[in-house]
Amino acid sequence: MNLVFAAVITATALFLGMLLLFDIGRSIGMARLARDPGGVAHGAGPIEAAVFGLLGLLLAFTFSGAASRFEERRHLITEEANAIGTAYLRIDLLPADVQPELRDLYRRYLDTRLQASRNANDDNATRAAIAASTQLQRQIWDKSVAATRRPELPNSVATLVIPALNQMIDITTTRSVARQNHPPTVIYLLLAGLSLMSALLAGYVMSDTKVRSWFYMLIISGTISLTFYVIMDLEFPRLGLIRIDAADQTLVDLKNAMK
Repeated sequence: MNLVFAAVITATALFLGMLLLFDIGRSIGMARLARDPGGVAHGAGPIEAAVFGLLGLLLAFTFSGAASRFEERRHLITEEANAIGTAYLRIDLLPADVQPELRDLYRRYLDTRLQASRNANDDNATRAAIAASTQLQRQIWDKSVAATRRPELPNSVATLVIPALNQMIDITTTRSVARQNHPPTVIYLLLAGLSLMSALLAGYVMSDTKVRSWFYMLIISGTISLTFYVIMDLEFPRLGLIRIDAADQTLVDLKNAMK
């Protein structure tokens, strides 16, 4: 299922659920008022403040974490571009007869890395691109190591070429882990549950008014639902409306520079 569609459906369900819980809470409060006119307001303030305070903290921490992970994934693209660029430049230190083949392998490797990012909606295409990049990594590594072992080269060449290759390979694992790094599902369930509970409690407290406060209900429900949607969108920056695709331009520019 498309993430944008799933996120919109989830946020809309939360919005409608909160409106429903507002009304249910108000009905419970009105029933209580019929039996005990002063019972609704008594002691409700501290409880309402505690629940809404907990909801606010959870929203803040979840949003902050999603935004931090978004920025981290964007910075990792720049780090990978730097790592590939450094390793590519150090081909100049290797024997001239292996340089053309290695440069071609690097260009093909960068193509597979770009394809892995661009096909985020297609799991099969993404896995195929990652598998192809892993195979190219192996070829680049084997040919580079073999070249650095030639007796005519000084040992300093290996100390420059091999660490750059290691960094280029390691960053792919770092990006893969960062892409899969998300809060546990229970966090989202807790966030939705607290939102609904807060609506129920707020509706209960609002039962002492004869007319429903639709403005208050719509503002609270809309704000929390929109925040929930943005959190989900930030967590999947290749699939939603908030994207990091622009950061790939660094890799595209690097590819264009590989002449």
